Amino acid sequence: MHENRYEQPRNTLPRGPAYLPHVLTTLKRGRADHFRQALRVSPPTFDALVTELQNDPIFFNDSNHPQLPVDQQLAVALYRFGHDGNAASIQSVANWAGLGKGTVHLITRRVMTAVLRPGFMQSAVRMPTPEEKDEAKHWVRNHSCRRWRHGWCFVDGTLIPLDQRPTWYGESYFDRKCNYSLNFQVCIIH
Repeated sequence: MHENRYEQPRNTLPRGPAYLPHVLTTLKRGRADHFRQALRVSPPTFDALVTELQNDPIFFNDSNHPQLPVDQQLAVALYRFGHDGNAASIQSVANWAGLGKGTVHLITRRVMTAVLRPGFMQSAVRMPTPEEKDEAKHWVRNHSCRRWRHGWCFVDGTLIPLDQRPTWYGESYFDRKCNYSLNFQVCIIH
């Protein structure tokens, strides 16, 4: 038992063909709408994210444990983040990507580590410059209600459902729609 860690013989789960390569090749080049539906970002945004994240040290380790390319890891994480309910389960994401459940968990952790690094956050999340604010005000004045002429941004909030109740302070995550979720606000200039 100490040697094998299992009392019963293990039955491996046969894997079907992965949809991930199809999304990153065919859909990315020929059907941006389907690519966006799967990963919730456009192909140019996806490529920009890969370019920004690909040199993060989290994606490099010793040659004994090679990792998937950064674009595949980012695609798995985005697919997981873009779905909820049964579609967001680790098994469902693993089936979609043709990977093991443990690999999906590791990939998600790596991508979030890279995204939350101060260097990436400073380059990706920033307040607009005074010139950008003026340009946005000009756009609002010409394309919207005159009373909003001093406005320069739009704020939108959305709930990101969690697949289970968080262990710490779980009741704080219970929302008005009777789900556990995070509230995410985005501020957008035109």
